[in-house]
Amino acid sequence: MGAEIATFICGRAGVCALGAVVAKHAGDEAGVAHYLSAFKEIKIHSKSPDELLYGRAGYLWACTFLNKHLGDNTIPPTTTDTVMRDIIRDVRTLSTIGCPLMYEWYGEKYWGAAHGLSGIMHVLLDMDLTKDDTECVKGTLRYMIQNRFPSGNYPVTEEDKHDRLVHWCHGAPGISLTLAKASQVFPEERFLEAIAEAAEVVWNRGLLKRVGICHGVSGNAYTFLALFRLTKKKEHLYRAKAFACFLLDRAKQLIADGIMHSGDEPYSLFEGQLGMAYLFLDMINPLDSRFPGYEL
Repeated sequence: MGAEIATFICGRAGVCALGAVVAKHAGDEAGVAHYLSAFKEIKIHSKSPDELLYGRAGYLWACTFLNKHLGDNTIPPTTTDTVMRDIIRDVRTLSTIGCPLMYEWYGEKYWGAAHGLSGIMHVLLDMDLTKDDTECVKGTLRYMIQNRFPSGNYPVTEEDKHDRLVHWCHGAPGISLTLAKASQVFPEERFLEAIAEAAEVVWNRGLLKRVGICHGVSGNAYTFLALFRLTKKKEHLYRAKAFACFLLDRAKQLIADGIMHSGDEPYSLFEGQLGMAYLFLDMINPLDSRFPGYEL
């Protein structure tokens, strides 16, 4: 399979991992074996980036997805630990004063979930880290909280001075999901407080003119769902319902009128209306909701 993109969201790893899990639920043992065999043939290029969307973290997420749904050690530690160590080696190399780990993409130190530091930290939180690496992840997330914008939103890059984007891919919505994961790993009140503060940003600025989960209203609703799962406070569920109801009641007409954008790929999961449909399904059982391709 060569040096293709080897991630869950954009690469063959996602096709194989999802295929294996679907085959399991269908009782198709031959299908499970087929997709697992194909998954294990995937090779990660030595120059692959470390991010979630196109890089090593995205491959690791696919491994953890398989281990969750098919059983521990479906993808053994001999595979996952090697990839994890490569990521940690790289992000340690780019560390800055006060920030133990850092990631660079196209010459910019990105912070977001899709292409940046937040997405990498999110995946590492599911790994069997050493004590030192665990402290580095915690310290990095603390650094991000301390250096966010005064509004509670997060910059796209380390040098970004413009408080603009409120998306899963860049900004408070995606980083809030990483902080939600961190609050379960590190029982510190500061992480929960930061998620709540990010949720205020999303509530006030997250009703975008796009429907998708990557950079649209559907994805932003998952900040409230994550907070609801953590706290069981109904105000967060109310806010998630408000975003979902807005889409249900108005998205179709707003798209038809050209006011709302349905995505460059209108029926895709991350950019288009399939992401909106996924949110609607998650609203049936909000305590079981998960941002697809990110929350396990």
